[in-house]
Amino acid sequence: RLNADNARFLLLAVLIVLYMLCGAAVFSAIELPTEREAKERWEERLENFTRRHNLSRAELRHFLREYEEASVAGIRVDDIRPRWDFTGAFYFVGTVVSTIGFGMTTPATVGGKIFLIFYGLIGCAGTILFFNLFLERLITVIAYIMKSCHERQLRRKGVLPHDGRRGSGTSEVDSLAGWKPSVYYVMLILCVASLIISCCASAMYTPIEGWSYFDSLYFCFVAFSTIGFGDLVSSQNIRYESQGLYRFGNFVFILMGVCCIYSLFNVISIVIKQSINWILKKLACKCCHRCQRRLFRSRRNVVMPGNVRSQRNISIETDVVNESDTDGRRLSGEMISMKDFLASNKVSLAIMQKQLSETANGYPRQMSSNSKQNGFSGGVGALAIMNNRLAETSVDR
Repeated sequence: RLNADNARFLLLAVLIVLYMLCGAAVFSAIELPTEREAKERWEERLENFTRRHNLSRAELRHFLREYEEASVAGIRVDDIRPRWDFTGAFYFVGTVVSTIGFGMTTPATVGGKIFLIFYGLIGCAGTILFFNLFLERLITVIAYIMKSCHERQLRRKGVLPHDGRRGSGTSEVDSLAGWKPSVYYVMLILCVASLIISCCASAMYTPIEGWSYFDSLYFCFVAFSTIGFGDLVSSQNIRYESQGLYRFGNFVFILMGVCCIYSLFNVISIVIKQSINWILKKLACKCCHRCQRRLFRSRRNVVMPGNVRSQRNISIETDVVNESDTDGRRLSGEMISMKDFLASNKVSLAIMQKQLSETANGYPRQMSSNSKQNGFSGGVGALAIMNNRLAETSVDR
């Protein structure tokens, strides 16, 4: 188990590094020419400005650095709302606890920075807990709806009686108790929900903020995924039409979008985990086939006298494989000793003993075969919450 987890971890790390390298190459190829053109235009404007106003390049750069410091403190050329009034501060703490962190507002005082460390430590932990609980309830609702649809289909086919009682001897009805939705269906539903919320929010941002619809969609993804670049930030102007209603709608859309995208990320991570397990399984199968071929070739011409094997001390812990390999070569009239029997059937006896102990104690809960195939097995943190919730949503009717 430990080796499998280490292999999965290493493979995931390699895939993430390769993914980052590919992303860096693509973004560099797309954005670097535009950056160079913008830099050339800016240098030309600086040269024209200094020549027109008879200023030195050093004086102009010193002035621009002072403006950058003022911009960090919240001063802009255009009139915008105060960043540290109550509404601005509330917007700031919302970006802190949600881990969005746009960056357009940051504490400038030492006291504010110290307070932010402790405030964000508790706030971020509490918000992540809220997202996990939201994900748990969302998976419960999705599982209940999809199970109801599944039962309705069974009733239409005549497999399940209309009164909800199960028929005897029907495999579909027997498996309904442990039925849970597929991870791919859950991912599709969350994708559709996230897309609907993003499109509705973009339709609100486009006329009010003056952005293009594509820029609004871009802002929705950056904000909802808690990336928070800060190049586009909503609700920063002094006045809006229906200002109170717009700020409330902005808060609701960001909250719903962050919850849906967070849940979608967790479901996608399960799909990635399934893919990694599939890759490792394929690699393990190839390695096992090669090892078996080598073992067969090495043992094919080996001659071992029977009297030598009879004098050898058999160890249950180390020689089970060897004994099981030689069982097929026993003579038809040869008697098997109890010691050899226990050695060759150690695994079966251990499994039988474990099942008898669990049956006597009344645990663990039996999982259906569908639960092993839907992809919701295992997980840490939010994944574990999702898996446990999915395991509890199959209620017998």
